[in-house]
Amino acid sequence: MFGYGRSNFTWNGTLRELEGRRAPCITERGRPSMTASPSSSSGLEVLLSSLQNAGDVESTINIINVLDELLSAGTDRRIHYMISKGCSEALLTALVNTGRSFSPNFNVLLPLLHLLAKIGHRDRRIGVKAEDAGAALLTLNLLRQNIKYARRAAACLWVIQVFSSSVSTANLIGENHGLETIYRLIPHFTTENLHTIKAAIDAFAALLCTRANVCSVVSKGYVSGLLRLYEDWHAKAIQHAAVAICHSLLRCLHKVTHSTAGRQALVSQGGIRLLYGATQTCLLSKGLESLVEPTVQLMRKCLTKTPLPLTSDWSAYSFPVPGRAHAVPAMDVQPDENSDESDDNEAEAVFDDDLETDLNKLRLRPDPDRPKELLPQYSRLCPELSQDFQELCLCSEPEESSAASSSSSDEDAVLVSGLQLQRSGTDGGWSESSNSSSASDTVGHAPAAAHLEARDFHSHRSILTTSSSFRTQVRDASDDACRGQSGEDEQDVDASNHRSMIDRLLEKHGPCIPHHDPKMYRAAAATTKSIPGFSVLAFPDVWGHLPMPGHEPMAPRKPNVQRQKVFEDAQRFLITDGIINQVVFDLEDSSLQCPSDSLRFFSKFECGNLRKAVQVRRCEYDLILNADANSSQHTQWFYFEVSNMVAEVPYRFNVINCEKSNSQFNYGMQPVLYSVREALEGRPHWVRTGTEICYFRNHFCPARGRRKTTFYTLTFTITFKHNEDVCYLAYHYPYTYSALKAHLKVLQKSVDPATVFFQQQVLCCTLAGNPCPVVTITACPASRAWKDMHQLRNRPCIMLTGRVHPGESNASWVMKGTLEFLCSSDPVAQSLREAFVFKLIPMLNPDGVVNGTNRCDLSGEDLNRQWSKPDPVLSPTIYHTKGLLYYLSSIGRTPLVFCDYHGHSRKKNVFLYGCSVKETLWQSGSAVNTVGLKEDPGYRTIPKTLDRLAPAFSFNSCNYLVEKSRSATARVVVWREMGVLRSYTMESTHNGCDQGIYKGLQTGTRELQEMGVKFCHSLLSVTKDVKSLYSQRLISHMDNNVVDHKSHNCFEDDEPPCVEEIEYSADCPGLSAADLDSDVNAHTTAADEDEEGDEGPGEAKLRRGSVGQSLQSSTRGRLFPPAM
Repeated sequence: MFGYGRSNFTWNGTLRELEGRRAPCITERGRPSMTASPSSSSGLEVLLSSLQNAGDVESTINIINVLDELLSAGTDRRIHYMISKGCSEALLTALVNTGRSFSPNFNVLLPLLHLLAKIGHRDRRIGVKAEDAGAALLTLNLLRQNIKYARRAAACLWVIQVFSSSVSTANLIGENHGLETIYRLIPHFTTENLHTIKAAIDAFAALLCTRANVCSVVSKGYVSGLLRLYEDWHAKAIQHAAVAICHSLLRCLHKVTHSTAGRQALVSQGGIRLLYGATQTCLLSKGLESLVEPTVQLMRKCLTKTPLPLTSDWSAYSFPVPGRAHAVPAMDVQPDENSDESDDNEAEAVFDDDLETDLNKLRLRPDPDRPKELLPQYSRLCPELSQDFQELCLCSEPEESSAASSSSSDEDAVLVSGLQLQRSGTDGGWSESSNSSSASDTVGHAPAAAHLEARDFHSHRSILTTSSSFRTQVRDASDDACRGQSGEDEQDVDASNHRSMIDRLLEKHGPCIPHHDPKMYRAAAATTKSIPGFSVLAFPDVWGHLPMPGHEPMAPRKPNVQRQKVFEDAQRFLITDGIINQVVFDLEDSSLQCPSDSLRFFSKFECGNLRKAVQVRRCEYDLILNADANSSQHTQWFYFEVSNMVAEVPYRFNVINCEKSNSQFNYGMQPVLYSVREALEGRPHWVRTGTEICYFRNHFCPARGRRKTTFYTLTFTITFKHNEDVCYLAYHYPYTYSALKAHLKVLQKSVDPATVFFQQQVLCCTLAGNPCPVVTITACPASRAWKDMHQLRNRPCIMLTGRVHPGESNASWVMKGTLEFLCSSDPVAQSLREAFVFKLIPMLNPDGVVNGTNRCDLSGEDLNRQWSKPDPVLSPTIYHTKGLLYYLSSIGRTPLVFCDYHGHSRKKNVFLYGCSVKETLWQSGSAVNTVGLKEDPGYRTIPKTLDRLAPAFSFNSCNYLVEKSRSATARVVVWREMGVLRSYTMESTHNGCDQGIYKGLQTGTRELQEMGVKFCHSLLSVTKDVKSLYSQRLISHMDNNVVDHKSHNCFEDDEPPCVEEIEYSADCPGLSAADLDSDVNAHTTAADEDEEGDEGPGEAKLRRGSVGQSLQSSTRGRLFPPAM
């Protein structure tokens, strides 16, 4: 509240007095001000109208006091009401009228400027209004005229700061040398007039909102001056006011460094070194701790952009896509924003404008994308409809075994020969044919298989000795053997010798992984086709994995860990001693020699992804991931081998080309590690590992091209247990295509063919020629009687798919749990087989999985965005999966449930996305009346059941919205085109849970497989014959599995903002309205210097400033020199 010229008054008395004096006036834009009659005008309008036309000082001051009372006693809502009634215009008019006089009366101007600063800071258009009223340049002139008077200068500076919210007004002030005037008001460290100095710096920062002003500041060399000012104030800042000035100077530097020229100027003037030294000082003083974060952000922003040390941003793996010219695409291709952050198949946060509001698109089925004549070819994928089950009558076990083995061998023949689904004619259809080149293909695979046999387990052999020379000899010998294979005899000898080594290991340690056979895996991998022609098997994939005995908690985040990592990164530029910067692994350069004292890396195996490793310091490595094949983006998945380590030494790993803006690595997630030595000692576990984990934006940029890509660093530290161990590190638990093939063979051998109908077939072959398996599981009929066969033929169908995104390996572990459960003797599984026919396509993107991509297939496309009109050549697995769904629908066997298994990298728990017309319309705020819309609420049945059965499941994380950007995904297309009510995407976290009995724990393969089992359990809730299924035995069995937990409510973003700022492009926090009010009020009520001798007669004495000391004439001249 102001106290200038205050006299005793009442609001009513003041209003009555002013009503008689009121006269109409016109604003600058010609808009009449408040001139209504008293009966129709509010008290506020009377005050504002009178303020613009007040003729005497006392009335003006009284009105200003009343407005200030209203302002200080009200909320922001009242202030915005005052603005809507023209308060800003009235104050500007009063300012212009008073300020244009020959000798302005500062008894009026000071409270007027203070009030205008407080009101204007909340008026978004105050700059434009000030420019129109002529108040912007008037205020700048008042500043120049009163530059020696601290209180007057501060008031003008606050108003200039407020006016600068408009770009045009800030440019106007800059063009009239306002920047120079204000810059000269900023002195080196002093204890005098701190409020005025801070106001000058804040006004200077506000003017830097425009490109023109920033360029002017850079060209005049002010960046160097600002750095020296910050250095001086920071070195002597011991009181709160001085710390606030340091914050304001940092705000100026942040504004300047928005431009490339500003960043270059700061770096060239030694700004990084200065800021780094200042932060080290701040860390030692609690009072200066608040300066650390904005200083660190400024350092991060200004670190020189460093291109990735690559010859090309495009993947090291390229594949000749049919119908495309095989050439390197243009370097300036923009990333696909729609898929880049779709993460995880479904959006992180649902925006209302992305929701589908067209009722016709939500309710009406589009026409099929192919003629009906092409659908009968899919009848072969429904063997349960054509199987006659003659062995049921023969009652002979040998005959049954023979039949089962025959079926299996037939299927094996299909898989090995690489049966192609050739395109027939020009109608776009596909038909099965015996490929004429299949024989030559099979022969062509023999050397590849031998090549694989000769070199796999290279890591395993290295663990048998700690001699690096022996390791080199073994590898060299393997390479020579592979290159020297000239005849079948030599191949047989080499393979035989190597097999004996593998056999000896298996005899010594023995296979101990359920449903896993190392020899069967090796045989399956021998027929797997990859772009580079992998000749090495990763040890964990061959040997197998057992879940950890206990649960693994989420990793606690070390306080300020990101800050420490940023400091270490800044030291690369400042302290070059100890910096090595040597490439120690390059996927594209097999001749690279690795130094003897560095870690050794390798990733050229199935599912592997590591493109380059650079040794930065003795125990620190930068890792660069390989982009998806035929692409320059989608880097997240990694899987590589590391060896030659020293035990109990912390190694820091930095994955420097991650693309997503946030990650669960900031919320307790850890990568996984597999130790060969531990496995050979009986502990074959993938374990969560790593300390000092954080994920933040870095200073790297693409190697070539103009693509505006932002990269992020995932950094973690690992201390290995054993010397000379061989370990594998991965983003998540790997699950390869070869593992799937071997697993399906093991399952087929494990089931009882008399009770379980299990048949594996080839859906189609991928672009690379890898067969995509489809599995049918149901119960064999009790007999060949009509009743039993009829029941089999009429069982509803359930279709489950997975791994369309290769980097979501957790989806495969969930699918593994589903497959093993459905093949088990569990009573629930038996009931499900008797009730349903299961069609499972466990891996929709085999090529992507094999070649270690994260999101796309070999064509560089996201297959989960191809479902609307899939190309039979470029997206064969999606095309034929959709064709199978069309066929089932055409014969009246539309799936009762469809679920696509996925993984989510930025949310916790497991949850479902479904489809609902009503919920989409409600959420979008559509004007469509949904009262008359009828919708079966059965789409919520499975989520509600899972919420009771599955500890990792979160019902409140589910949503059933149909987004426009997801219109081509499996979930939406199957719901819309096939009419499947229960069409879902099931998302499984890569991290862990924040609710229920698994709260605070990271999920392992045990929990993921359990989720696959629980999903099967939930299917009992949708069967038509509920009573017959829910026998007493099943009820008791299910009751034992019911869990009582409360789902965590996380409808949009389930994570709070990271405790440390991931990005660095944001400004230093600006001055809030409350802060400005506080500054103005503190300066107004504090005592100021006595300036009576410098003012005109009749003016009241101005009090001393907030610093509480007299302003000496010599100091005044130094702080406020005359304007030039």
